[in-house]
Amino acid sequence: MKPTNEAVITFWSRSANEGFARTAAACFAAQLDPTLDEINDIKTAVSEAVTNAIVHAYPDALGKVVLRLRLLEDNVMEVVVRDSGVGIADVEQARMPLYTTGDAERSGMGFTIMESFMDTLKVRSKPGKGTAVTMRKRISRRRGASV
Repeated sequence: MKPTNEAVITFWSRSANEGFARTAAACFAAQLDPTLDEINDIKTAVSEAVTNAIVHAYPDALGKVVLRLRLLEDNVMEVVVRDSGVGIADVEQARMPLYTTGDAERSGMGFTIMESFMDTLKVRSKPGKGTAVTMRKRISRRRGASV
């Protein structure tokens, strides 16, 4: 799909930046005239992906997180959250509900939540090189909305 608009934001892996990332994604998505439910779905998925990068990619140091937002043809929003952190040794295992490499506070539901709120979820990772999470969501066209 060909992009119609794109934004790329890079920020440090500080927990305070999770709220910034989800707000930036919601503001960018507003161009597609989404419903409040669609905006909340995007914000939740972005929050989970960015939190994963902050907590798991850089457990002992700060690192950079890249948020790429793209609007594609057919009212589709694509979100990519990428880090250059420790990576995931076994992506399939990491996508299993309740699996976590974090402490007892972590539910292990991040990928499951992302998958449930977005239409597609792809995870690419290499140990020692980082992880890229790509999510897409089609925003419904509302009656009377101009194209």
